Amino acid sequence: MPSQILPITTNRSFSSSLAPPSTMLFKEPDDDPSVSLLISSQFEDESSSPNHHKPPILSRASSFSASSTTNSSMANSCFYQKRRRRIASDNSLPSMPSTTSSSSRRSSFRRDVSHVASETFLVTRLGLKLLRYLGVGYKWITRFLALGCYAILLFPGFIQVGFYYFFSSQVRRSIVYGDKPRNRLDLYMPKNSNGPKPVVAFVTGGAWIIGYKAWGCLLGQQLAERDIMVACIDYRNFPQGTIGDMVHDASEGISFVCNNIAEYGGDSNKIYLMGQSAGAHIAACTLLEQAIKEAGEGENISWSVSQIKAYFGLSGGYNLLNLIDYFHNRGLYRSIFLSIMEGEESLRRFSPEVMVKDPNIANAVSLLPPIVLFHGTGDYSIPSDASKSFAETLKKLGVKAEAILYEDKTHTDLFLQDPMRGGTDDMFRDLVGYIHADDAEARASDEAAPARRRLVPEFMIKLARSVSPF
Repeated sequence: MPSQILPITTNRSFSSSLAPPSTMLFKEPDDDPSVSLLISSQFEDESSSPNHHKPPILSRASSFSASSTTNSSMANSCFYQKRRRRIASDNSLPSMPSTTSSSSRRSSFRRDVSHVASETFLVTRLGLKLLRYLGVGYKWITRFLALGCYAILLFPGFIQVGFYYFFSSQVRRSIVYGDKPRNRLDLYMPKNSNGPKPVVAFVTGGAWIIGYKAWGCLLGQQLAERDIMVACIDYRNFPQGTIGDMVHDASEGISFVCNNIAEYGGDSNKIYLMGQSAGAHIAACTLLEQAIKEAGEGENISWSVSQIKAYFGLSGGYNLLNLIDYFHNRGLYRSIFLSIMEGEESLRRFSPEVMVKDPNIANAVSLLPPIVLFHGTGDYSIPSDASKSFAETLKKLGVKAEAILYEDKTHTDLFLQDPMRGGTDDMFRDLVGYIHADDAEARASDEAAPARRRLVPEFMIKLARSVSPF
């Protein structure tokens, strides 16, 4: 006999032998899934404990109990109906037209604050997890202290860049490109929309450990001012992932850019791949791995090396066999580095300079786009010889490649200090020159562009350079 006291749904009756109401809410196919989830989550913690024996809120026998029990059950049922209606109403609010612009701004601000909080929590949690691997050696302690001083000295610039990142309408943050953790990218859009824009798919650095998509904000902002769209690709860092995961994530991000950037106003025929530091290594590994796939059976190819007009490597390392001891002496200890790189036997596989020499993949090497490697001669995090040697190796194999060296520039000069000085800098001029090489109108616009404004006083930049741990 149908129950007379369970008015939880409007279009079907329940057997008295069904599960309690907290479970019944999942049985209604017409319900909004988000509503069911919100209601059931109230009881998840209570029911998940194996030692918890509280009776269900509405028992199976309640529909046949005395009138007092019936009244109590009806009250409970009515309560759930009200909860469902209230939650459904709340969930439907975003689809309703906004009544005032101020409420829309408040909603946007709340989303921004929520985003900042969630991203800060993620970075903090991964940082604490990382400490378990690093220990408390004196080299790491001094590096962290130096990093703190460095950040404080450049803080005026970071504040301005951060404000642009979170509040500019030109930044589309956290676009999902894959189904793995941190498969997100940020898009930096030029102000004008007069035609499709050239696109730079950028993989940020961070020693394979502290990389994050927002690190590319300054570069993204400045390239967007020159009518160039930038997609900063996030990826899993160690210990959340190893180098294989990083290369997989970068490939997924590049695939998204190649296949979807036209929807955002980008030119799918002018896509450039760029990486900085560890990001330059990851991007180079990704590019070569894709070329090897295409030269082989070519199965499951979601993007093509032919879609990349050029590769730009900034302060990268491309031969891990030569760098492992150097990194060990600088504090990135061999045991940690080998954990990141999936063991000593994988060092060759993730060394693009070594891999391209293999005659078995000569066909893959021939597919590579033009390669330009930027590096400072004063870089003591990754010596400039790393870029010089890789470029020479590629040229011997018939690849169009060159290394551009900047005298006395450090690992962070090219990416942070020089851009924060304002005005013009050689690396940025060269990068934009390559991208706009076949566009006379864009080159003329670059010549007429106003000088970039200074973000940090010069004396603070010089102090930051002197204490930089990179």
